[in-house]
Amino acid sequence: MKSFMSNYSSYCYALMRIVAGFLFLWHGSQKLFDFPSAMPAGVPAFITYVAGPIELVGGILIMIGLFTHWAAFITSGQMAFAYWMAHGTKALLPIQNDGELAALYCFVFLFIAAQGGGIWSVDSLLGKSGKAPDG
Repeated sequence: MKSFMSNYSSYCYALMRIVAGFLFLWHGSQKLFDFPSAMPAGVPAFITYVAGPIELVGGILIMIGLFTHWAAFITSGQMAFAYWMAHGTKALLPIQNDGELAALYCFVFLFIAAQGGGIWSVDSLLGKSGKAPDG
């Protein structure tokens, strides 16, 4: 039996990719430019200068759907690293260690890495990833 939303799966996927990339790029903007809000005091420099560019550039690439497989794979790995280094050392469960956002980004980006740009992406315009995810 087909889901009532199955005809819209490629559009929903594209919206998820765009929104996830858009939301993620602001984490990099915050780290690199203190915009839209300043980073808390005492954040290690490697977080600012390594994670910041990955989040900003990766978020933009995912949002527009350019080099989507690789951008999403790298950002997924960064979020897995962030989870286990910053959150997983406090407690095991994300609800206990404030790591829900990192865990969610990790698996959303892993899914995007597997699916590619889909519709409404630069990759599809260039003929790299024009296929929509199966629904």
